[in-house]
Amino acid sequence: MLHFYMYPDNYTLPYVLKTCLFMESFELGVIVHGHCVKFGFLCDGFVGNSLMSVYCCGGDVGGARKVFEEMSVRIGDVEVGRVVFDEAPVKDRGVWGAMISGYVQNNCFKEGLEMFRLMQSTSIVADEAMFVSVLGACAHLGALEIGVWVHKRVDEVMLKCGVRLGTALMDMYCKCGKLDVAEKVFYEMTERDTICWNVMISGLAIHGEGLRALRLFSEMEMNGVRPDDVTFIAVFTACSYSGMEHEGLRLFNKMCNEYNINPKTEHYICIIDLLGRAGLLNEAEDIVERMPTSCSLKEKAVAWRALLSACESHKQIELAKRAAKRLMLLENDSGAYVLMSNLYSSTNDVDSLQKTRKLMKSQGLDKVPGCSSIEVGGAVNEFVAGEKTHHRIEEIHTLLENLNWQLD
Repeated sequence: MLHFYMYPDNYTLPYVLKTCLFMESFELGVIVHGHCVKFGFLCDGFVGNSLMSVYCCGGDVGGARKVFEEMSVRIGDVEVGRVVFDEAPVKDRGVWGAMISGYVQNNCFKEGLEMFRLMQSTSIVADEAMFVSVLGACAHLGALEIGVWVHKRVDEVMLKCGVRLGTALMDMYCKCGKLDVAEKVFYEMTERDTICWNVMISGLAIHGEGLRALRLFSEMEMNGVRPDDVTFIAVFTACSYSGMEHEGLRLFNKMCNEYNINPKTEHYICIIDLLGRAGLLNEAEDIVERMPTSCSLKEKAVAWRALLSACESHKQIELAKRAAKRLMLLENDSGAYVLMSNLYSSTNDVDSLQKTRKLMKSQGLDKVPGCSSIEVGGAVNEFVAGEKTHHRIEEIHTLLENLNWQLD
């Protein structure tokens, strides 16, 4: 088309950009971006949306944000072919939604919430897709206060709580510890799919409500909803967290024989964790050894790490050494060294502890610092172990010292 000196328009360019997405050719997408600038379509809503999708799917949220900002810049009178732009069009709901979704999909949850707050200063009313993205960000950050406000906003705009939105609300409440509210949303939904059931069962499972999770699983079966592989991951988690190893093994057999679901790596890891928590470490090791050869090295590493973690909990040093050796062969990561150091520390084996730390240092490995977040007054505060950059760090340390003094 370009070879014959034909100018693309705001219908041509989005299709080209969608092709770049389909081919996962993000470098080509950047080249097409150049053509969008050259032909003066950067501020078009359709073109801008497509460009942001390319950058977000390529993991470059900074590039997407730059496109977003440029869409509101006055570009004067630019003539391209027969098209004349006097001013860039105002960002519409789709443009805002694409940017918010892009942030959340790339795990930039705080930025996604900040973008949503920024949108509140405009006349644009959020739609279902936008609310789903924002609730996903709240779920990952544990931002319950913001999530509750979003729920109220959904009611204010009289948006129908369908399967997708209802599931997002349930997921947010479950991950923020409000199981009673999540169940209320669940039972108020007029329509539920498998994902919806899975979220509620998983929410109960991760909070140690194993019996309630299994009762809900039975209710799911009685309602004629066929469980999938994700359902059984949630069920095995429920059994693991609640110490029901025999029930977990029974359901594993049911999954394979009754529902004809071939176990995936995630299922094996759940069973390994289930047996490990119950102290059945030899049986767990046998499961690891029998994992399918089709499993990747990364998946096998996760399984050995789960076994090593169980060995640490039950202070089984010999089995832990075997698991750590296998894990170190599969990945060059600090995880195995840290777990072994913790195990030696708990058994007062100072010599082995020092040897492990020296070996870890000689490999050039560092322990990944812990990270946590807390919501205060509608704002999410993030903390990294050892950091001193928080604007109230001195006040926090003073409070912690007072608490330690009171505990002593």
